[in-house]
Amino acid sequence: MYSAITANKRKTILLIMIFTVVIVALGYVFGMQTGDAYGGIIIATIFATVMNLFGYYAGDKVALSSSGAKQIKKQDAPELWNIIENLTIANGMPMPKVYVINDPSPNAFATGRDPEHASVAVTTGLVERMTKLELEGVLAHELSHIQNYDIRVMTIVIVLAGIVMLLSDWMLRGMIFRGRDNNNGQAGAILMIIGIVLAILSPIFAQLIKLAVSRQREYLADASGALLTRHPEGLASALEKIASYDQPLKKANHATAHLFLANPFDPHVTKKFEHWFSTHPPIEERIKRLRTIGV
Repeated sequence: MYSAITANKRKTILLIMIFTVVIVALGYVFGMQTGDAYGGIIIATIFATVMNLFGYYAGDKVALSSSGAKQIKKQDAPELWNIIENLTIANGMPMPKVYVINDPSPNAFATGRDPEHASVAVTTGLVERMTKLELEGVLAHELSHIQNYDIRVMTIVIVLAGIVMLLSDWMLRGMIFRGRDNNNGQAGAILMIIGIVLAILSPIFAQLIKLAVSRQREYLADASGALLTRHPEGLASALEKIASYDQPLKKANHATAHLFLANPFDPHVTKKFEHWFSTHPPIEERIKRLRTIGV
């Protein structure tokens, strides 16, 4: 179990480093086209900083609002509240805010920049369909996202992906505009070709990295949650029920899909092509890992 957690953390750090290199390269090429290569890097860095700050401080509110989540108190759902409270005590972390989403599809997500500013949201379908042990497994998974700072990592990754797409769009527009009057000869033509290739491929590459990081964080939270409860079968059984229900959330959207326990559109990911472009690992693979890895 510990080796799985360590491996997932290492892979996530590597992917974010690759992401950073892509942004710096895009900023450099963009700057070369405008006559100031290092200025392009500075512009990319400023955009990254501003957008990361916004996501850092306001991303949780946007996610909760867009999902239709309503905050509750202990008297509204005492069993749910007690499970979360007991898990936070066992994990040595503060009690998060608790939200409920009125939706029959069983699912859940956690959000917040750190354990002191965190929230956990569950659907009514999850509470109604799960046994106590299954619900405990799901909530341990979500609390692990908070404890591992997964939401902060994914916020950074999503913002970086947005910056790559923005820079790529600027590069394409700039090259089209300047291409009409480009008289720089062979060197200018080569630079334009390189820029076009980067501008087209970078957004695809950025999206693949973002999704890869998201999938690694799900495996990590599965492992951490099982370590917290000492009962991996609880989460495995819950995932089986979610897979068998197989109905999308009413307010599912692509901007927050990566936050949920299971893909809110479709928990099944069977084909290799689908795996590359999915926010979550195949649910069957997650169940298999939970049932074969030792705590």
